[in-house]
Amino acid sequence: MKNPINHPIHEALSARQSPYAFDPERKVSTDDLNSLFEAARWTMSSYNAQPWRYIVGVRGSDDGVWKQLFDVLLEENQVWAKNAPVLALGLVEHNFEHNGEPNKAAVHDLGAASASLTFEATVRGIAVHQMIGIDPEKACEMFGLNESIEPFTGLAIGYVDASDKTDTERVRKSSKDFILHGHTDVDWSKTDKS
Repeated sequence: MKNPINHPIHEALSARQSPYAFDPERKVSTDDLNSLFEAARWTMSSYNAQPWRYIVGVRGSDDGVWKQLFDVLLEENQVWAKNAPVLALGLVEHNFEHNGEPNKAAVHDLGAASASLTFEATVRGIAVHQMIGIDPEKACEMFGLNESIEPFTGLAIGYVDASDKTDTERVRKSSKDFILHGHTDVDWSKTDKS
């Protein structure tokens, strides 16, 4: 059963899901995959630094990156991510390229880029499950990452296995639970516009 929407939002937001069951037989096309990362590319970021980085592996490709990414996942994520046709690792570049100073917004901006990627995927009927359960040290060693780049999240990308009934209902807090100050449920058309 779908969690009710309290106010109208774009369908890509309400339809998004993070499945644990991916269809192992259905591949994500190269064109679709390129568009997902193009959506990430066009995401806003502090000082337009675009501090997100990704490592992407397609299951069955000759380069072996999918298997390396799979090995970086924690065991509890490997159990279900094994069927995802695409695995990715989201990384942050912690220093600004233009001056070498720390970028305090880097993690936020990776999240924004991955959200853009996720909503582009949703519009295309593709699901993305983001996970924090990775081994960052193993990823750094495996991919030879420098000290300013931090592996932060894993992403499993593919099509939902509709025959699997293990996925649970999406439950969300009310906006009143996370807007700490200010008003919600305001009729903005009736507020003073002077």
